[in-house]
Amino acid sequence: MSIRVTHTHGEDIAVTAAGGTEILRYVYRPDPDPFESRKPYAHPVRTLSGRTVTGYRPNDHRWHKGLQMTSSHLSGQNFWGGNCYVHGQGYLPLPERVGSMRHDGFPDFTVEDDRLAFTENLTWVENGGEEWAREVRGLTVHSVDEEAGSWALDWSIRLTNLRSEPLAFGSPTTAGREMAGYTGLQWRGPRDFTGGTVFAPDTDADAGKLMGTQGPWLAFTTEHDDVDGHSTLVFAHAPENLDETSAIHESHWFVRAEPFPTVAFSWAFFEEFALPPGESFAYRYRLVVADGAWDRDRVGTHMESLPW
Repeated sequence: MSIRVTHTHGEDIAVTAAGGTEILRYVYRPDPDPFESRKPYAHPVRTLSGRTVTGYRPNDHRWHKGLQMTSSHLSGQNFWGGNCYVHGQGYLPLPERVGSMRHDGFPDFTVEDDRLAFTENLTWVENGGEEWAREVRGLTVHSVDEEAGSWALDWSIRLTNLRSEPLAFGSPTTAGREMAGYTGLQWRGPRDFTGGTVFAPDTDADAGKLMGTQGPWLAFTTEHDDVDGHSTLVFAHAPENLDETSAIHESHWFVRAEPFPTVAFSWAFFEEFALPPGESFAYRYRLVVADGAWDRDRVGTHMESLPW
């Protein structure tokens, strides 16, 4: 199935499927409020039938923006946005701790009939203006399948420490709040997904019991308001993310269906990890966006059909 790509230079990249639905908009001109941690994000993300599956600036967390790369606790800075968790004091508005990510360009940008792949250079800048990390980000839109009613987005990160001292990656949980390991690539769903069904392979656990667990993929289905239909999202790790011999730090799921829908590939859920000066780490992720309420067997079969 063919796609059309529209690049508004300095603003965003939009991908439209053959049926006329804009399925992805990647915004690299950050929103203006520095308290929300100015950085690129993907929103709206839609199914092939046009159902929106990302939320943007919800009233409970204005800094939640579709699909975005984050780090809530990084050597005392907050690249997630919004309030900072301080043990014993809760969440506090500390704007002096909120960092940002600067877009530096697209060194590679390839559009084919049914595929978009680009590389983006970014710099992570702490609140005082010091450059802390250099990121090479990759996004690929592929496997647009009208018959299956689905398409896939691959998102990769390679981050290099620019400081003369280690970068310490953590989360609210590592700072003292139980089961709040949000950090890493994060999805915020629209209100339609609140109370949706979450499942993973080889277990009957729901969202509450999957919080803090590990696994190759996690699926989230919902029934939409306004229209008579369902959507399914599948969040998947590349195999090396879960390989203890290759991953810099083990990942766990941060997942909620209530009080709001969100999933994050948490790279520092229970323990901090340090990135030495000059060294890098890398992760690869996949998001499958589908129409319909897929079950465990259908998700498993589809994921097996999409090789890394």
